[in-house]
Amino acid sequence: MKTAYVLNGPNLNLLGTREPQVYGSQTLGDVETLCREACARHGLALDFRQTNHEGELVTWIHEAGRAQAEGKAAGVILNAGAYTHTSIALHDAIKGAGALVIELHISNVHARESFRHHSYISPAAKAVMAGFGVPGYSLAIGALADMAR
Repeated sequence: MKTAYVLNGPNLNLLGTREPQVYGSQTLGDVETLCREACARHGLALDFRQTNHEGELVTWIHEAGRAQAEGKAAGVILNAGAYTHTSIALHDAIKGAGALVIELHISNVHARESFRHHSYISPAAKAVMAGFGVPGYSLAIGALADMAR
């Protein structure tokens, strides 16, 4: 069984309390439960993580890329939070590791502040999903399962 890596960046540990009008009221624990259920439906194992540290995300992308090269991973769903708009390091990690990455945003970043309109991750990602709310994670897992076949 291949693994779906669901990697979450800074401030996503605050889901449920941070700007619920933008991100909703579901917690990161709720997101993990939703992802576990979606992975089970698609025959995938789940590796779900969150960090507030950019370098840790880079290391995890490298790990997922190695696992994918070994046939053990389907790929990565990456919600890099604000690092999306600032991190060349994440862009380089995705390209260098050769990981299949779906960039995910809970909110529609293009309907928000102008600084959120640019992504350093998008050019390296296989696909981008934004604005579906927390259910977007489930949609991304389904897409990842299809891509991994």
